[in-house]
Amino acid sequence: MSGIASLPLSRHCCPFQDLGIHSNAGDREVMSTVNTAKIADRRPIAFQSIDDLLADVDQIEKADREGRLKTLGNWHAGQVLCHVSSWIEYGYDGYPMKPPPFFVRWILRLMLKKYLRSGMPSGVRIPGVPAGTTGMDDLPVSQAAERLRKALGRLKNGEPARYDSPAFGPMSHDDRIKLNLRHAELHLSFLNF
Repeated sequence: MSGIASLPLSRHCCPFQDLGIHSNAGDREVMSTVNTAKIADRRPIAFQSIDDLLADVDQIEKADREGRLKTLGNWHAGQVLCHVSSWIEYGYDGYPMKPPPFFVRWILRLMLKKYLRSGMPSGVRIPGVPAGTTGMDDLPVSQAAERLRKALGRLKNGEPARYDSPAFGPMSHDDRIKLNLRHAELHLSFLNF
C-alpha cells in the first residue's frame, strides 16, 4: 500500500502471559491474555497520512468480510478499531480519566517528539483504569470501521479539539494527527490479513 513504510517492531513489549492467535470470523469468546512481546508476525506499518489509515481500515473490513482477518493479541478487531476511534473522539468529547501527576506529564511531554517520530510502545497501562485503558467497545468490524472513519473525518477536516491530551497536554493539530496515526499503527499491527 503506498504511503505505508515498514517499522521495526522490537520497541514493542507488553507484560502479559501467553501467546495466542485468534480468528476474527464470528469469534467473540473471551480469550486468555497474550504476551504481545512474543508475537513475531505483527504487521510492520507506518501511516503517512489519514488517507493511508483509511485505506488500511478498508482492507481490514474487506479481510473480515472474506474471513481472512486474524487478530494477534488480546482484543478482537472490532475492539481494536473502537479503541483507536475512542482516543480520537476523546479530544473532541472529553477524556474519561484525569491527567496523571505533574511529574508524569512532564516526562511524557518530553517523550512526545519521540513517539511522533518512532511510534508508541505497547503494553502501557494507565494506572487506576480497569484493563489499563479505555474504549475497547466490542462492536462488529463493520460498525467499528464506520466509527473510526467518522472519527478520522473529524480529524482530517480540521475540527478543533476541545480537550487537551491528559498525558501530553496541548498540541498542534498536526501533532494530534501524527499521534493518532502512531496510535493506530501500534494497534492495527495486531490485525493480519
